Amino acid sequence: MSTTYTRLTKGIIEELEKIVGARNLITDIEKMEHYSHDETSVEEYAHMPEVVLTPLDVGQVAAIMRLATKYVIPVTPRGAGSGLSGGAIPLFGGIVLSLEKMNRVLEIDEASLTVTAEAGIVTNELNEHLKGKGLFFAGYPMSLETCFLGGNIAENAGGGKAVKYGVTGRYVLGLEVVTPQGEIVELGGKVTKDVSGYDLKQLYIGSEGTLGVITKATIRLLGVPNVASDLLVPFKSAQDAISVVPLIMKGGIVPTSIEFMDRSSIEMTCSYLNESLPLDGVGAMLLIEIDGSDEQQVERELIAVGDLCIQRGAMEVYIAEDASNRERIWSVRRNIAEAIKVYSPVQSLEDVVVPIGTIPRVLPELKRLSEKYDVTIPCYGHAGDGNLHATIVKNPESSMETWQDLEPKILTELYAFVVGKLGGKISGEHGIGLKRRVYLKNLTPPAEYRLFEAVKKALDPAAIMNPGKILW
Repeated sequence: MSTTYTRLTKGIIEELEKIVGARNLITDIEKMEHYSHDETSVEEYAHMPEVVLTPLDVGQVAAIMRLATKYVIPVTPRGAGSGLSGGAIPLFGGIVLSLEKMNRVLEIDEASLTVTAEAGIVTNELNEHLKGKGLFFAGYPMSLETCFLGGNIAENAGGGKAVKYGVTGRYVLGLEVVTPQGEIVELGGKVTKDVSGYDLKQLYIGSEGTLGVITKATIRLLGVPNVASDLLVPFKSAQDAISVVPLIMKGGIVPTSIEFMDRSSIEMTCSYLNESLPLDGVGAMLLIEIDGSDEQQVERELIAVGDLCIQRGAMEVYIAEDASNRERIWSVRRNIAEAIKVYSPVQSLEDVVVPIGTIPRVLPELKRLSEKYDVTIPCYGHAGDGNLHATIVKNPESSMETWQDLEPKILTELYAFVVGKLGGKISGEHGIGLKRRVYLKNLTPPAEYRLFEAVKKALDPAAIMNPGKILW
């Protein structure tokens, strides 16, 4: 979709200032730099906006969109900027529309088990509001301490608990969305079942800001489980560890989490955190969480899963029952991405997803690619739902030119294997964004891709909503 966009003039900036006020408009280059990138490589993907707006309410968002449509100005909606696919990068300049100041909890309806909040609330803060009422939002991702609710929905983010609880989209009952034309629409509501026409809110869940601006959401809540405990299970090889995952899943027990960490991931993170885990002879570890309302049931399931792991070659089974030990081992898992980034800030953090039964076939392919292209590919992730974070890391000693030549070759082979050989997909939770759009086009059947384009054209005919993302 080819569009000629209008550059922002002094007059347009003045019109925007009238909408949001001077305190909610940024044109200073130094301050705008923060909004030029997300958690992907700054060197590869960063792009400066022409203005950053931080509206205070949905009315201001609607007015901004009407002006953007009038002048054909690209608008990039932005949450916390914690994304991993370039989804919040203003590729064509224009307006970055940050929802950071729209961060209120509007209603907690305990009777209906729902919470309604603005899109800019930090996910962890939302759960803090709910904690005292014995409720929680179960679909949150690993970056819950920084990410925004609206960003979670725009990416349909997942996380460590998705094995049992599912991803963000499962919990979205209602959305307030501002269209590119500046109309405010309410989709869904508090009801848990709804077949009253097309389920339009599903179009916006995972749409990465390419169809409209999510400003408010009504989320289904669950009761906080009374009991939770974790197993840390080391194996001699990564293949031994990953091969146990399908067996756990078909054993009749549904763990909250089954996280996989290969040795290089663990070593980098322990060094980064100044932490230590028992690694003598270890090739990989599984981190398995069980939760529930009954202590005896949780204990029985822990023992059953632990016994299965031992039968399948686990070196040991460590039980972390108290809060401090549980936090220690989960801190290692949560900080892997940051630790790898310290080793090499230029990397390609992938989140391929495959059918659970094919998980053991992924690691040999990563080893082949690593040897063929002489790169390091540490691997970790949400093995319980087939979502693995294979991270292709630039050798700190090699040039950017070498990396830019190798990266697309490796990704082309990896994605072709995942999609063509395993029936998987190129992204399970991080999204397509700027980073994967060409691969999506190449690997999507033409008829399906034309449907993507038809939806985009119907809802955003001027192509001003986060252009350059998802579609090539």
